[in-house]
Amino acid sequence: MARLPVVVSACALALALFAPAASASSDMQVGIADDGVTQRLPQLAPNTIRDWKNVGVDVTRVLAIWEYVAPAKDAATAPAGFDASNPDDPAYDWAALDATIDLLLKRGIEPIVSITGPGPIWASQFPTRRNGRYKPDPEKFGQFASAVAKRYGSRVNRYIIWNEPNLPNWLQPQFSCSGKRCKPASPAIYRELWKAAVPKVREANPGAAIYLGSTASRGDNPRSANSSMRPLLWLRSLGCINRSFRRDNSTAGCSSAGTISADGISYHPHTRVAPPTVRLKNPDEAAIADTGRILKTVDAMQRAGTVENHAAPGQRFNLYYTEWGYQTNPPDPFSGVSFAEQSAWLQEGAYMAWRQPRVKLLVQYLWRDDPVRDKGQGPNAYSGWQSGLYLYDGRAKPSRKTWPQPFWASLPRGSREATLWGQVKPGVAHEVTIESRKGRGSFRALTKVTTDASGYFVLRTPVSGKRSFRFTWVGSDTGGPDRRMTSSSVEVTRRR
Repeated sequence: MARLPVVVSACALALALFAPAASASSDMQVGIADDGVTQRLPQLAPNTIRDWKNVGVDVTRVLAIWEYVAPAKDAATAPAGFDASNPDDPAYDWAALDATIDLLLKRGIEPIVSITGPGPIWASQFPTRRNGRYKPDPEKFGQFASAVAKRYGSRVNRYIIWNEPNLPNWLQPQFSCSGKRCKPASPAIYRELWKAAVPKVREANPGAAIYLGSTASRGDNPRSANSSMRPLLWLRSLGCINRSFRRDNSTAGCSSAGTISADGISYHPHTRVAPPTVRLKNPDEAAIADTGRILKTVDAMQRAGTVENHAAPGQRFNLYYTEWGYQTNPPDPFSGVSFAEQSAWLQEGAYMAWRQPRVKLLVQYLWRDDPVRDKGQGPNAYSGWQSGLYLYDGRAKPSRKTWPQPFWASLPRGSREATLWGQVKPGVAHEVTIESRKGRGSFRALTKVTTDASGYFVLRTPVSGKRSFRFTWVGSDTGGPDRRMTSSSVEVTRRR
């Protein structure tokens, strides 16, 4: 087939718009979360964090897991003389966390520390149950949070309180059940943990931002005390509001809830085996396509007066997506998508998050797959998470090439203009060349644009029929010499 050149008139180029859309979050940061590498495979951590710097990672979410740091995690009582508020108490084991924070700061990557359970057995209000997830003692958690904030001081400026508190593998019980009727329980438990921990963190580091939530995107119908709770039900229960977003004190702890003062909302908008544009069917669940649901719920919590914006009094909260990713097949045939789908959907999802002005962070989970853990039949035979840009054996997936430099093209039905969006990391001003082709012809230069200070660009250009777009730039994502690099290509078709 003959190669047809792309002809772009001067008029068409003049119509192209070179500024971010008014609704976009041009300062959205990009991060990685992978404690499996940073804290549990210390031999890999130095080179991995170096690689993160090379691909332009801004921040890393780090888990400070209580039972990993505290002494005697399986004992019913804390060691005699242990001072839980003192980070220098010799019974604490900070080695893995210290090494991670040091490596990140050495490379200029900002850590966001999630202070979370599970806790040691002795930190439960009911240690005879032998379950560190069950009703953690708020006072003891406050002491641990104080120790974390004192140890890292001004070296860490952002914290999260607890990880995925709507899931029973992190916090129990989720529900209080009588017969077949179950009412939310974990939001009230979380509220007390927050009230105990946050003043201690702010006392140790008055300038730190502290994020609320970090809920997982899905849950289950409550059939037992440890069913997973759907995230928007969890948020409404924490905020003491009902489905109509009106104040409701019938949920546990709400009659004396007071006001939670937070600096932002953390959330994990994971999507399973579907494009990021697909909304979740249950209205109490929210993936990345359901950002509006999350914001609507959080705004209602603020109006009810049960949650307030500490960072910007009177203003609405921003969202921080501190985990997001797609598991792949291979290795997981039940929860995984193809390598090509992961590559494309991570890029499209990044564009969707960027379009939301209140989304300020998107964190990829993970860099490297967890090992596959066989815990039974069906999906349980593929336990762990396999959402990395690398397989567990170190082989790169296609997303390793495309995730650092995402590119997406959008052409709504009936529109004559395609929106081309991308990012070059690390996020500084770069000159990129937009290329286009028609059919199977060669890519030809369309125009040049300069990214903003965060590395983002957006361009609207006329389209007739079917076209493919990509961009090129000079740079490096390996730390080696600069070279001409090329994004993935995206095809759009104009439909009337």
